[in-house]
Amino acid sequence: MLKIGIIGTGGISRTHIDGYQRFAAECEIVALCDIAPGKAAALGAELGLASARAYERVEDLLAAEDLDLVSIATPPSTHAELTIAALRAGVDVLVEKPMAPSLEECDAMIAAAAENDRILSVVAQNRFRDDMATLKEVLDSGLIGPVSHAQVSSSWWRGTAYYDLWWRGTWEREGGGCTLNHAIHHLDLTSWMLGAPSAVTAVLTNAQHENSEVEDLSVAVLQYDRALAEVTSSVVHHGEEQAIVLQGRHARVSQPWKVIADVAEPNGFPAPGGDPALVAKIEALAAAHRPLEHEGHPGQIGDVLGAVRERRRPLVDGADGRRAIELVTAIYEAGIERRTVDLPLPPDDPYYRAGTLVHRAPHFFEKTATVADLPGDITVGSSAGSSAGGTAGDG
Repeated sequence: MLKIGIIGTGGISRTHIDGYQRFAAECEIVALCDIAPGKAAALGAELGLASARAYERVEDLLAAEDLDLVSIATPPSTHAELTIAALRAGVDVLVEKPMAPSLEECDAMIAAAAENDRILSVVAQNRFRDDMATLKEVLDSGLIGPVSHAQVSSSWWRGTAYYDLWWRGTWEREGGGCTLNHAIHHLDLTSWMLGAPSAVTAVLTNAQHENSEVEDLSVAVLQYDRALAEVTSSVVHHGEEQAIVLQGRHARVSQPWKVIADVAEPNGFPAPGGDPALVAKIEALAAAHRPLEHEGHPGQIGDVLGAVRERRRPLVDGADGRRAIELVTAIYEAGIERRTVDLPLPPDDPYYRAGTLVHRAPHFFEKTATVADLPGDITVGSSAGSSAGGTAGDG
């Protein structure tokens, strides 16, 4: 029976706890930790975790408990410090997205995992969704041909009160705005499906949230060898209609699911009806997808538990988490410096280092309110039929 600790008992911790409880025969949550006095104990009592001990200091948790795995569900600026502390204490780690605000911190986390022979996984729960897995399987089949263009819409909507939470809306504590803390999901999926781009251009703005320093809207273009990907990161889109559209040489596929395959007339214009045989092949491949036993956070938690038992690489590791952060970092650098940024980013690039955004990023507005907590539940995924969701950093 694996012993689990939860560090951070904000909104997203409930999703982690629910995920572990799906595997009650394999693991037990034995400890909760939160710096807010009484918060961990209150959550344990509320959720009926009678045997889970409560702590207010991570140092005390790691010293007192014999843990196999911790979930770190705290604000982004704390991820690196807490992850490294757990790894050095001999504990495997599942850390929420975003992995950390800087590549320097990501590399320190990866190094700590290697030096202590520990497992490090970064939350990317949308890889564990049937719709995304289906899209990846169709892409990998080669039926649509080489991808020429991708449209990636990470479209969310948040009211101004969202940024009143004490750690949100500042470059120092949140590490960035919607590009880092919402679009990280779609950027991870883009990297998973298309690989790393060679260059990035971007623009950033704050269109609707006058109580926040950070961006609430960015538009980036990722450049590949013979392809472009457009990525919109937003918390100003009513309806939260998210999508990933992949245009291949032979066909287009997307989530929400749609397949189109055009063929040319002798003059190059599209022929009526397209290529029904290719559409049928793609539809058959999609229909043959074997549904995942668990989706979202439970799906990833199940994989991490297996990795801990078997001492194997998890399906999403620290290198995967770092790749998403590199894309975010390049988008910020391109938008702030107003120039094209080549990838990969070298360690001597100023934006590689922790703290650069705090000093160089624009304050679109100043944070005007700070509250310890917000009422109501967070949304993991979207009720509006989104294709890829989960604002896990909202906790």
